[in-house]
Amino acid sequence: MQNLKIKNYLNQAIDREILDTILNDETGKNIWDSMKQKFQGSTQVKRSQIQALRKDFETLYMKEGESVNSYFGRTLKVAKSMKACGENMKENIIIKKILRSMTAKFNYIVCFIK
Repeated sequence: MQNLKIKNYLNQAIDREILDTILNDETGKNIWDSMKQKFQGSTQVKRSQIQALRKDFETLYMKEGESVNSYFGRTLKVAKSMKACGENMKENIIIKKILRSMTAKFNYIVCFIK
């Protein structure tokens, strides 16, 4: 009975296009494993995603004329994507990156914060 409930919940939450690929799965666990593999990918795919995100994070700099909020948003988006892929991103690393890569216009603020 519990397995039927789980299958029902998963079937309601999954898009129709994807639902066709998992119809043959018997249990809720099999459905979950299929979805996990489909959306998380293999270990190699995760590693390459993390590498690409690391590169994005390291090359991220504030654009001239960009607002601080916009830059924070871009930086946090990349950092959260890295965390979602399993990368251990500490808050102090993110803060240091933001302070280090702001435009010269904000040097006095960065010095004040330090």
